[in-house]
Amino acid sequence: MIPPKQDLRRLFAGLTEQTFMAHFGIGDPPLVDYLSGLLSRFVHMDAVYRLRNAHGKRLEEVAEMLIEAEALPPEGRTRREVHRHIGDFTLFWTGVYPEALRKMRSIHSKDHFIDYCEQGKRSYYIASTFDRDPYQEEAPVLRRISEEFEMCAYGLHQVRQEWERHEGGIAPFVAGE
Repeated sequence: MIPPKQDLRRLFAGLTEQTFMAHFGIGDPPLVDYLSGLLSRFVHMDAVYRLRNAHGKRLEEVAEMLIEAEALPPEGRTRREVHRHIGDFTLFWTGVYPEALRKMRSIHSKDHFIDYCEQGKRSYYIASTFDRDPYQEEAPVLRRISEEFEMCAYGLHQVRQEWERHEGGIAPFVAGE
């Protein structure tokens, strides 16, 4: 049985806060909130692969997501949300499940030549440039993740190791989705 979303969110918030404080000496509530929110959203694979193209096909590769983002007008929520999602997608796989990257970026994939760290930084930066209401509070967090992508990815990997250390952990909940 999957715990209620709010319980999972609290679990991720606690693990993320403790991990970032212990490993980096970082006590940044907006950053911790964003990263723990990312983890709780991405428990469901439907959220990981939520983007669709104009024909309704699920976008599973960063290259496909970028094509969709570039086809959108430069202003507006949709472009921001697509780039924010690309940042989240690349950070999630780079940090939480880096062992999956080899398959995701195989020679047979459109993502073969995409550097997930560089693209994640770029996408978070683009999303952070939308810094007026209603994005005013989130923009600085996205900018920080853009600038410190590798540290955030490493931190998320440490969070995964922490949840796997807990008896019973949450791995069964994540793996079942």
